[in-house]
Amino acid sequence: MSPVSFPVRAKAIVRVEAVAPEGGERLLLEFVRAYRDAVQYIVDEIWGLEEIPSRRKLHEVFYNKLVEQGFRAHHASEIYKRAREIVKSTKENNGTKPLLRRLTARIHPLDYKIDFNTGTLKAVVLNNRWVELKLKLHKHLNKYLDGSWRLGEIQVSYRGGRIYVYLTFIRGVSLRESKAVMGVDVNFNNITYTVVDLNGNLVSIGVIPFRCLRKALHLKKLAEDLQKRYPECWRFMRWARRVRARWLRRARNILVDSSHYVAKKLVEVAREYNAVIVLEDLEKLKDNKKNAKLSWESHLWCYRRIQAYIEYKALVEEIKAVYVNPRGMSKSSPNGKPLAFINYRFVKRGDTITSRDVIAT
Repeated sequence: MSPVSFPVRAKAIVRVEAVAPEGGERLLLEFVRAYRDAVQYIVDEIWGLEEIPSRRKLHEVFYNKLVEQGFRAHHASEIYKRAREIVKSTKENNGTKPLLRRLTARIHPLDYKIDFNTGTLKAVVLNNRWVELKLKLHKHLNKYLDGSWRLGEIQVSYRGGRIYVYLTFIRGVSLRESKAVMGVDVNFNNITYTVVDLNGNLVSIGVIPFRCLRKALHLKKLAEDLQKRYPECWRFMRWARRVRARWLRRARNILVDSSHYVAKKLVEVAREYNAVIVLEDLEKLKDNKKNAKLSWESHLWCYRRIQAYIEYKALVEEIKAVYVNPRGMSKSSPNGKPLAFINYRFVKRGDTITSRDVIAT
């Protein structure tokens, strides 16, 4: 028998605000606090170990203790799974022992029931009690309810007196056969792309402006100047905390919205030419501490978010996205013709003057 080829899975997470009837909010808050404290307990227990225990070992040690506290079987499984993920990622990044503050709980598909017609979600909390939540559904959710997506685990979060539910939709995707290659170069001020066919002939070239980083950096500078003005007491000044949080929230929203816009435009071009998308592997870029100005700007340079959005949106459209080593790309000739660098940005290739961004793509 020939091996069965399974399609790639696309995953989408949609946030929905919810409200709980009288008494339901108290039960939910009790559950997410107990969930957070249980994850923190396991993190504290395994942090000092030389080797992170496997999920099977964690099940043997902590399962009965969690069940005794009122958690269901799937609750317990998600708790030590989450604790292991936190410890593993923190140690890989050489961080200190995590201290959890957010009230968030993962809920397995067998522990909740949802009805999109009535906008009702029922979830099991401590001691097998059920909490009913009314979801504030929006039109953006409709595209995931056409039958091609299935609902996976959800997350329930309690933040600022509000309840948020994160719905995870999953769909199998069969990647289409590509007829062209689209190279993408992500920069501070723009995103440059070129499309070539499988014979190496240039088909299309374009530049998408990316001005949001400058706006976000300006808002970040305002927040930092406020902290410098009141270095010892800004944390205790309510108006200062609110102003600082508003500026940083605006900066984040600008970056998120712009990243979605850029990713959507690039995927539309790739779909038009039926091209595989090639991105630079910039995983270690933020580890570069040589340039102080670059280091300050890179904290808000959302290239990872842009690439993640491109990869997700391309996957939904059945388009493949791959990563390559970016080393020397803007210095190497794409077709063998000698390059003459005019300055940092522009280069002469034969009789053509172009930018290094185009050379990189």
